[in-house]
Amino acid sequence: MNHLRWYAALVVLFFAGDHLGGLALQHTADQSLFRYGRQYAGQASADVLLIGNSRGLALYQPYIEQITGLKTFNMSYNGLPADAATALALDYLDRYPNLQKIIIDVTLCDRENDALLAGFLTYAKHSDRLNHLIKDKIPSSWWGAQVSHLFRFNHEIYQRALYYRNRSDEDWLLDRVISPELAATAGEHNYDLDVSKYLIEQLHTLVDSAKAKGIGVTLLIGPYFPGFQVNNLDALKDDIEKTIGTPVKDYRFALSNPAYFGDFMHPNKSGSMAFIDFLKRDGVFD
Repeated sequence: MNHLRWYAALVVLFFAGDHLGGLALQHTADQSLFRYGRQYAGQASADVLLIGNSRGLALYQPYIEQITGLKTFNMSYNGLPADAATALALDYLDRYPNLQKIIIDVTLCDRENDALLAGFLTYAKHSDRLNHLIKDKIPSSWWGAQVSHLFRFNHEIYQRALYYRNRSDEDWLLDRVISPELAATAGEHNYDLDVSKYLIEQLHTLVDSAKAKGIGVTLLIGPYFPGFQVNNLDALKDDIEKTIGTPVKDYRFALSNPAYFGDFMHPNKSGSMAFIDFLKRDGVFD
């Protein structure tokens, strides 16, 4: 009997510690200056919402704000898929009614990323959309988070929240130049982009919801390194335009200077500023 009481006490202590630890980690995430913490804390009001995967980081906030006078919020994240982006963006629309425009790099319709989606358990407490999306797509992760509160924070997204706890993330962008040796091999490399009907429908939901609120939406393809081949990009563009009924502005060939890139798929800060100059010229921010 004493052994049973001892084991019962251990179980109670384990779950109590897990619960208290989860509360502490949640507080840290919620107080962080990282983008999603600010969004759900009511500290992300903006005129322009920027959305994409890692390529969306080329929508470089400091320069956009400098040349337009508009306040921006960038929701992009490495590998962010359109289903997670749609849940996050619809939450944003609910909380920030003064938004004027959304700019989306459509390559977030490339492929699903449930491994990344699980990381948004960190913020699922604040979002029924994220909570239901994770429960429906990756129930094992969702149930794990119900059993253990600490499990919700065992991911790189929470680590980002720690890194940006007391520093701005608006400068999160490559600040290197691709090496001449690698640049010379661009024609030997390619990327096989997927065309996900499911993710395109998710993007469709977001675009329709924004337009219903009178918010302007620009869909675009950002620059790739000259000579680097992205397979199926035309198919993705065509499918999005047919499904959503909104043209996709195509800037894949906009930058020809190798010094504007950090790698084949991502402009660096100088390239991003040159890209944004094209967007301003074309009235994207108007």
